Amino acid sequence: MYSKTKALIKEQLNEGVFPGVAFAFIEKEKIEEIVLGKKMLIPQPEELQKNSLFDVASLTKVVCTTSVILRLVEQGRLDLDEPLKKYLPAFENQQITLRHLLTHTSDIQTWIENRNQLRKEELKKAYLKLQPGKNLGKVVQYTDAGTILLGFMLEEIYRKTTVEIFYTEVLAPLGMKNSLFLPAEKVKSKIVPTEVLTDGTVLQGITHDPKARILKEEAGNAGLFTNLADLEIFAQMYLANGKDYLKKETIALLLTDQTPQHDGKRSLGWDLKYTQDAQKRPLLFHTGYTGTFLLLDPNENSGFIFLSNRVHPHDNRSLYLAKRDEILALYLKEKAHKFRKVV
Repeated sequence: MYSKTKALIKEQLNEGVFPGVAFAFIEKEKIEEIVLGKKMLIPQPEELQKNSLFDVASLTKVVCTTSVILRLVEQGRLDLDEPLKKYLPAFENQQITLRHLLTHTSDIQTWIENRNQLRKEELKKAYLKLQPGKNLGKVVQYTDAGTILLGFMLEEIYRKTTVEIFYTEVLAPLGMKNSLFLPAEKVKSKIVPTEVLTDGTVLQGITHDPKARILKEEAGNAGLFTNLADLEIFAQMYLANGKDYLKKETIALLLTDQTPQHDGKRSLGWDLKYTQDAQKRPLLFHTGYTGTFLLLDPNENSGFIFLSNRVHPHDNRSLYLAKRDEILALYLKEKAHKFRKVV
């Protein structure tokens, strides 16, 4: 299954694009898992294991924050085109809607002075004051700020921290028993390290994203530690029309452009990619800064889960992005060829 894509990933591993990688191809009831390389290089080399937990960074947005919001929309408790302020009164702006934030079309001006040096309450107050620019609703500009604010909104609705909400509303119902936030010391050895900071600190079991590190249990943008097995559970929920978690109508809705002008190739929480066959079918896609991504095709019950520790020990983002795009392009090419053979 996807032999050329597998060969390319192994080649990139040998080139040092990432120390280790765990990935899975899902094709209907069949799942193929492959685990290669090192869990860590520093402080000493260690082999990657299938059950190793990765800091999946912004995959937190779609696995957790988006999932909770979609369920609230299904229940009639949220309207995507209402201002965020309706549900989060402490937010100062009255024009930015939930749809703007979920599709990254809020044009929110995210600069916060000394952001990474602020205390949690100071950072929260700064986010609640952010305002949009002149391209509100018109331009897609990816930002963490939207999901952070949506996390604050969920806290207002549930009267719990985002982490408590994610455990009770996502991880527990789906049976993602390996996944966790803010790991205790006793489990940190199971976690794949990310970056080595300038002071020599190896981030192992400590959230890589600096904003989420500050916000801790109140971060809606990052902070999830998970593994292949649990992401397969999450993916298969999407590939089975939501199972008993989301409605099939919701999955169908996600496979359409949800930006205000329907021209941004973004869905609710998800990016949209398209197959390379004649049908150009929509696919759900999302990445994580640390070297992770999910690509799901609900129409064909197939998916590609990719977990790497590409920021360990150092962050070489531009190299990785080019290499990641090569993997995706080859996978989509093989997928198109496979689909043509089936048809």
